[in-house]
Amino acid sequence: MSCCDDPTEPVKINRSDLVRIQQQHGNLLRDLFTSNPEKVILKQLNEVNTYLRELAALNAHSDSVRKHAIELLKKESLPILQRIIAKKENSSVEHFAQLRIEELKKDPGFFEKVFNPHI
Repeated sequence: MSCCDDPTEPVKINRSDLVRIQQQHGNLLRDLFTSNPEKVILKQLNEVNTYLRELAALNAHSDSVRKHAIELLKKESLPILQRIIAKKENSSVEHFAQLRIEELKKDPGFFEKVFNPHI
């Protein structure tokens, strides 16, 4: 027995996890083919990690998807918001990114809210 995982060993996947992931994939494909793909993407944005939200904010084809991704970004994504503005698109997305930056700068953060509840 070793104390650490061996990176040279292949990852072992539990069969039940594999079945669950296959079902999720099938459900996603069904939704993409049978309903509005934009709505499916908007729903998925709520469940993805920060990297994918940033990617959607920067490059998504649909403005509504980009705006929703921007709305979900946190303070650690300020550089991404600034990149959106730096593109000089002169679009509503650029304006929306600027508004989000202003919101994030005003937000005192979790610990400030906990320790200073009068804010």
